[in-house]
Amino acid sequence: MAEALSLVPPLLAIMLAIVTRRPILSLFVGIWSGGVIATGSIGLGRAFGWIAGSMADMFHAQILIFTLLLGSGVALIWRLGGATAVRNWATARLKTQRKTGLAAWILGMLLFFDDYANTAIVGSTMREISDQMRISREKLSYIVDSTSAPVATLGLSSWVAFQLSMIEDGYTRLVDSEEVNVAAAETPDAFDTFAASIPFNTYSLLAIVMVGIIIISRRDYGEMLGAEHRAWQTGKVNRDDAQPLQEAEDDLRAPIEKRPMLRTFFAPIGVLIAVALSGAFWTGYQTWLTDQADAGETTSLVTAVAGDDLFATSWNAIGEFIDILGNGDFAAALIWGSFAMVATAIAIGIVYDLFDIDDGIETVLEGFHLMLTAVTVLVLAWAISAVAEDLGTGEYVATVAEGVVSPELLPIAVLFVSAFVSFTMGSSWATMGIVTPTAITVAYNLTGNFELMPIVVGAVFSGAIFGDHTSPISDTSVLSSTFTGADLIDHIRTQLYYASTVALVVVVCYLLNGYLGVPPVVFLPLGVILLVGLVYAFSELQGLLTGVDPKPSTVSTDASRDGRTVGAPSGPDPEDAE
Repeated sequence: MAEALSLVPPLLAIMLAIVTRRPILSLFVGIWSGGVIATGSIGLGRAFGWIAGSMADMFHAQILIFTLLLGSGVALIWRLGGATAVRNWATARLKTQRKTGLAAWILGMLLFFDDYANTAIVGSTMREISDQMRISREKLSYIVDSTSAPVATLGLSSWVAFQLSMIEDGYTRLVDSEEVNVAAAETPDAFDTFAASIPFNTYSLLAIVMVGIIIISRRDYGEMLGAEHRAWQTGKVNRDDAQPLQEAEDDLRAPIEKRPMLRTFFAPIGVLIAVALSGAFWTGYQTWLTDQADAGETTSLVTAVAGDDLFATSWNAIGEFIDILGNGDFAAALIWGSFAMVATAIAIGIVYDLFDIDDGIETVLEGFHLMLTAVTVLVLAWAISAVAEDLGTGEYVATVAEGVVSPELLPIAVLFVSAFVSFTMGSSWATMGIVTPTAITVAYNLTGNFELMPIVVGAVFSGAIFGDHTSPISDTSVLSSTFTGADLIDHIRTQLYYASTVALVVVVCYLLNGYLGVPPVVFLPLGVILLVGLVYAFSELQGLLTGVDPKPSTVSTDASRDGRTVGAPSGPDPEDAE
């Protein structure tokens, strides 16, 4: 009973956030309830201890600094007229919602190296442009959120080293276990398992595809349909009583528009990307040198990647590059990048005589203020995750699910256990840390071999991201809402329909693989086809039941430009004439 009570704080926070649309109050109540459960008394001291601890954590502190500096960078770009310049530039080129959505989607896939940087850069870059095209903030937040973390789980990113370490930890637990007889030499290589798990990280793959389907088809359903009709017909990219985590138009001074230049936008963003990537690679390379020296191996990259032939050398080079990038200190690199972004923007303002140093510093402070709500939600989200961790929420859920399924159904069970843990803890990384070793142990106990390992590892990653996409206490959901200027709860409520559709297709794919042995090369294309059919079916069904057009951009409109009420060509989207 006591272990079951560990579910109360996160579920209470989530349900209150969805019902009241007040994430800060809801998160605090959830944390406080955890203090009551942990102490058996009023629990306020324990609650504030969790909050203070979430700020004291080095990684969390670095992300807070990065977020505040990003706010300053956004404020400076706004003040320098960069947003105006991009809006003018994009209006002449990205003339339809489809092109704008595709630009955001492609940019999100290109920035695969870190999910936090992805949400910050894509959200900040595309917000003004999507507003101009009357794309709702909910839709933009969905595009950003459903691209950033899925892309990061699949390749060369800040996630790789952590994912590999969780797989290695699972194998180590098997070797150390007294219940099974497994020698270290028998366990597969962690990187080989990770590479083989990518096709079975089906949710991440199909979530990315789903974004493309929604954009290209211009069809919507669920609560997103109403949001898109509101934005297209009235120009209101947020609903009237929305509470965006960041709103530059309301919180910052008017932009300096006497000389709107694209360089005031793209130069700071380019510096952010260049410095962050260089910093991550440099810190990873230093770690690689230390590890190689400690192991008595060569510290020459050329020698380390040399193989018997071109293929072997290429494969070794990919492995070493993943090692280096995966061990990079991305949190520190993002701070360096965001600081360089701020410095670049101030330098541009002074060099081009757009403002003086005093105006620049004042804008930096305005940027800090711009992020206060987002930072508060982030801290409380981390605190509720700490509550769940201390009360054993993840371990309880994983333990309850053990030993209740067959090998054919194990991937589906792992998917939903991971999703529930991620949903309640608000952290896909914490979920991977808790569930991956347990899933590896369960899979070996069921089969007595390692054949299921790539599948269950892929299922863990899939479930972790799915839960992340449906949870209002997820840090990536908070950041996606922040940098797109969306209401956090509106973002979660509208994204939930699309995330659930993808999860449904993932279950079908796992069933095909488990019972019929259908390989990923077959079930992934089938999954894409099924997604297309479901998007069409769900949108048409809602249209028939409600009398609302499932393609909002086909509706004629003549809303005017009015502050946050943005303009667009009257009549249907030009692409509907094609």
